[in-house]
Amino acid sequence: MTAHLRRFIGADREAGSVTVFMAITVVGLLVLIGLVVDGGVKIRAAQHADAVAAEAARAAGQVVALAEVVGHQDVSVDRQGAVNAANAYLAAAGETGRVVVGPDGTTVEVTVTTSSPTAFLSLIGISNLTVTGHGEVTLVHRVSGDQP
Repeated sequence: MTAHLRRFIGADREAGSVTVFMAITVVGLLVLIGLVVDGGVKIRAAQHADAVAAEAARAAGQVVALAEVVGHQDVSVDRQGAVNAANAYLAAAGETGRVVVGPDGTTVEVTVTTSSPTAFLSLIGISNLTVTGHGEVTLVHRVSGDQP
């Protein structure tokens, strides 16, 4: 063999090494982009669940037991009415959840569990991300003239 041909064959041993490096780098970047995108999906789903739970709790907190308001007693929610109002809000929002009225009737807690489809994680078998949102309201009774 000539010296020129030997140099050419020797250079050929490293041919393709850049291709392997690029393939590994591209796969790593795709995984990183996938985690960022699906992480954003999870954050948006959690924000949505929190917002729906807070609004359902607010709707429930507006159903006050009228007899207590008229009698100037401590105000509490109408338990069944509050649960119905929260569930109606959840149904209108397309979500389901759990509504708990506190023992004294002055607090309402709503928990919403929802899931959101993934974009990149579905490639490895994770098709949905499940998140939980929480909302709570507390009734405060104040007669005019009272100091906060």
